[in-house]
Amino acid sequence: MEKPPRYQGRVLVAGATGKTGQWVVQRLLHYGIAVRVFSRNREKALALFGNDVEIVDGKIQSGSDIARAVKGCRAVIATLGSSSVKGESSPGEVDRDGVIRLVDEAAKAGIQHFAIISSLAVTKWYHPLNLFAGVLSKKWEAEEHLRAIFAKPGRSYTIVRPGGLKDGEPLLHKLRVDTGDRLWNGFINRSDVAELLCISLWLEKAKNRTFEVINESEEPQTSLEQCYNALPPDFPKIV
Repeated sequence: MEKPPRYQGRVLVAGATGKTGQWVVQRLLHYGIAVRVFSRNREKALALFGNDVEIVDGKIQSGSDIARAVKGCRAVIATLGSSSVKGESSPGEVDRDGVIRLVDEAAKAGIQHFAIISSLAVTKWYHPLNLFAGVLSKKWEAEEHLRAIFAKPGRSYTIVRPGGLKDGEPLLHKLRVDTGDRLWNGFINRSDVAELLCISLWLEKAKNRTFEVINESEEPQTSLEQCYNALPPDFPKIV
């Protein structure tokens, strides 16, 4: 008899056509989880995923589009990221306002868990990456909003702050995790970030956690669940 999926319910992936988002979709399907993709480019999403996922087209700048996308889902995984300093693809529009809008609509729709990619050094306003239209500060504002909205009874969140993102298969590295935004340098495979986001759906020890993560050494892994073992819950306060 085929085993049931480890997570029951449909998961919305926002930013699914990006490199990390594609890995999120792939790992969710690996676990037999129903996936809905929210994309501004339906043709691109269809070319990438075919009929393996449900596709809802729309823009992260539209509350009504987001409301359509989250309706009927149980969880959201957001891999959104800006690609321009101005306009609809800027950090203000995507990394902050887009994520905040998605969080708010998810809460209205009764979403139970919201997992998101942020970044190392997100609290360091003086970090060089902030020269890109204040991208780290925008991500930090989105983090704070997510914690405020989803640290409530019946809801939970997971915030993953990766180092520099690389291509490669998952589960090939031992990972180093930390809290308090103390890691400044390091890299990690996008596929491992995707795996951490996906397993947060069913791991109680992943709920209401914010953490940094980078590669520690090349060492094949059977699971990344152990990365959550020593992480303290965020509240009463996260830095």
